Amino acid sequence: MTSTGIRLHAPAPGWSIDADVVVVGSGVAGLTAALRCEAAGLNTVVVTKARLDDGSTRWAQGGIAAALGEGDTPEQHLDDTLVAGAGLCDTEAVRILVTEGPDAVRRLIATGAHFDESSEGGLALTREGGHHRRRIAHAGGDATGAEVSRALVEAVRARGLRTVENALVLDLLTDAAGRTAGVTLHVMGEGQHDGVGAVHAPAVVLATGGMGQVFSATTNPSVSTGDGVALALRAGAEVSDLEFVQFHPTVLFLGPDAEGQQPLVSEAVRGEGAHLVDADGVRFMLGQHELAELAPRDVVAKGILRRMQQLDAEHMFLDARHFGAEMWEQRFPTILAACRAHGIDPVHEPIPVAPAAHYASGGVRTDPHGRTTVPGLYACGEVACTGVHGANRLASNSLLEGLVYAERIAADIAAARAAEGLHARVPEPVPYPERPAHPLLAPETRFAVQRIMTNGAGVLRSAESLRKAAEQLQQLHAEARDALDENGKTAEPGVDTWEATNLMCVARVLVAAALLREETRGCHWREDVPERDDAHWRRHIVVRLNPDRTLAVQTTETADFPPTHRPQEQ
Repeated sequence: MTSTGIRLHAPAPGWSIDADVVVVGSGVAGLTAALRCEAAGLNTVVVTKARLDDGSTRWAQGGIAAALGEGDTPEQHLDDTLVAGAGLCDTEAVRILVTEGPDAVRRLIATGAHFDESSEGGLALTREGGHHRRRIAHAGGDATGAEVSRALVEAVRARGLRTVENALVLDLLTDAAGRTAGVTLHVMGEGQHDGVGAVHAPAVVLATGGMGQVFSATTNPSVSTGDGVALALRAGAEVSDLEFVQFHPTVLFLGPDAEGQQPLVSEAVRGEGAHLVDADGVRFMLGQHELAELAPRDVVAKGILRRMQQLDAEHMFLDARHFGAEMWEQRFPTILAACRAHGIDPVHEPIPVAPAAHYASGGVRTDPHGRTTVPGLYACGEVACTGVHGANRLASNSLLEGLVYAERIAADIAAARAAEGLHARVPEPVPYPERPAHPLLAPETRFAVQRIMTNGAGVLRSAESLRKAAEQLQQLHAEARDALDENGKTAEPGVDTWEATNLMCVARVLVAAALLREETRGCHWREDVPERDDAHWRRHIVVRLNPDRTLAVQTTETADFPPTHRPQEQ
């Protein structure tokens, strides 16, 4: 693959750092990759958009799935994952996940993460939607992500890894041969450096998390603006399956006009026996799936929306009053506090819930070693499309995927560097362009994109709604392009304009893929084509960005991904 030549409009880097590898992101995937690279003797730099512990990992409530319980096997975990993925999982990618997962969790525990234990002294395991076994390890009741983040951050600091916090990554640097040569980034007034700089390295690991902020209401933190996917597209990388955005079924309903990050009510609450009910107390998921409230997330989200439509209601309810105060306080203290902060006491009343954007099952396309279609560029965690999740992620597979594939990436980078000679020369990036190649969008465009996406490409989609969204996005895109004068003037560079531009980029790809996929599969729900169509659509949609900023959209011939690299590039 060749670079598009497109970069965000930004000042030329005023400072630089040399390294063997730069990891962008500080969630479970990024920090695991960084720790493993450092342990292999690689000079590793971690770049993160906020503080080290501010990524999406800390918000993960339910836990981490792995075949750790008595009677459970990787094969059973594989079967549940394939069912949830609705025919689009890469079986080999899933097999890697479930077979390497248990030991990866044990290594995480050895790193310092403390998981809840049963009365017998082993791991306390629970169930979530789509799992036929209790295989979800959790910490602090419902604060698993916070504990995982704490342990990894402490390990990074103890090992003395170089970190650049409060830094928004801008673009990938490449050398004359098109290979990765590092990244440009902007440090937002805090930290060791200020302004735009660069980290020069022959290997870049994208672990930037999701893109939930492309919708008005999401469980994602404000930093989840699709920066990694947008960077990869500008660098010429392929992305896949971006139409499969998982909407979490049970997000605390704060009103029809609520925007931004919304409180999540973990699937583990249903795993422990909570019921979904309507205003009359009817358990409407009974009879819709053999697992009722514990069906895969796409099934539950659709069940909630159908009931809302039938009753003309704005939300449904999650009833766990039978837990009692003690269980709520010990097992779900985070959720209990969040509900009470918004005037809901789940000990005494049902919780109002509705679906909201939660997790991107697609992303930057990778192979089993985390390699993208750009040599030297890797991706793991939510920013990546490894093939594990298919059309719908199985609950609590995300933290495990971050762990397993981060370790594989570190091993691949270490092997490549050993073959070249440790600390080989850092590649020389091509000169930074004098003129901007990409117009920036005004900050307020972010909210326009979010409204367009929520209305046209949300949980319920149709050809009509998606075409309207595509037209509206294209109009915003064209207005920004036409605003460029002969001097290349564009909106003022800054975090808000860069984020708005990144959101526009991923929104266009998501809508293009969702419009092309004329079927309902997993978490892609087309009202106008409500059935799954394996004959025509058991395949992936792959998108690249052309140098003229148009999208190159194609489908794979089968459900298998083509290789990410030609043999001579391996």
